[in-house]
Amino acid sequence: MYHELPKRGTRLKEQSTEALWYVAAGRAELRPESVPAPAAGEVEVRSLFGAVSRGTERLVFEGRVPASQYQRMRAPHMGGAFPFPAKYGYATVGRVAGGSGELAGRVVFALHPHQRVFTLPVSAVVPVPRDVPPARAVLAANMETALNAVWDGAPGPADRIAVVGGGVVGLLVARLCSRLPGAEVTVIDVAPSRREIAQTLGAAFAPPSDAPHDCDLVFHASASASGLATALASAGQEAAIVEMSWYGADEVTAPLGEAFHSRRLRLLASQVGEVAPSHRPRWERSRRLAAALDLLADPALDALLAPAVLFADLPQRLPEILRAQGDARCPVIDYGSSGTH
Repeated sequence: MYHELPKRGTRLKEQSTEALWYVAAGRAELRPESVPAPAAGEVEVRSLFGAVSRGTERLVFEGRVPASQYQRMRAPHMGGAFPFPAKYGYATVGRVAGGSGELAGRVVFALHPHQRVFTLPVSAVVPVPRDVPPARAVLAANMETALNAVWDGAPGPADRIAVVGGGVVGLLVARLCSRLPGAEVTVIDVAPSRREIAQTLGAAFAPPSDAPHDCDLVFHASASASGLATALASAGQEAAIVEMSWYGADEVTAPLGEAFHSRRLRLLASQVGEVAPSHRPRWERSRRLAAALDLLADPALDALLAPAVLFADLPQRLPEILRAQGDARCPVIDYGSSGTH
């Protein structure tokens, strides 16, 4: 049974819940939170599923967010401050259980930290399409990043495309590109275990030693200097390399000697904080996120979901989840509620 809007002159009480906080390098814990009752124009959301962003949250977990990026790296509705303690995360799918009558009972996606219950403005939640299962909808933030990168790279039909780094975002880029007519898409990764997922998503797979050359476009998403070197070596004459990796405070050596200049290569930064310039005059971030959710109506993407971890177990499981050479699939958080629409 869902809450109704409070009658005029009444005020619902706050309720208690739990949220994940990163409290020191290599340590996280669940802390109690007070959740205000929804006011006019707000909704109460009870979490169903969430996702851990392995790359970004590894930097937060290890305390490696650069001081110069503290403000830029703040996630929507984040609590605390970098380096610690910080309530961080940005992928939660839940059911509206109070507030706005229009959304009552709907499954929604929100860029919110890992928390059982929270209150947000209606404008800060996006209804999940009814043909997208709630667990798959946790990929929305990753798909939004991938979509933005594809806009930045502007691949075309029949292009030879390489994606260096077979993590979740790299594999989503490969899936989007593989749907271009005649496109040849290869995922390049050091982990042979990622071959099967790449092939499920319509892409070929190669280890770095067998990476294709003379590619029309290369996406780099491995967050490693060796991966960047592979990406540069795979690019053809006057091709672009779309750099999607976030290195945090690490310094990265890029081989810009050799044939980088003679082949007139272009190294292009892509980051989801702004809509790609090609679409910015017409698209707002809310429209881009809604489009990303629509793109998740693709059953093949279930291959990207790792077995779910119960929210209560998350602090103890995070060191394993965030290992650099861990499972390539998206770490899913199960809040223990029904996930049907």
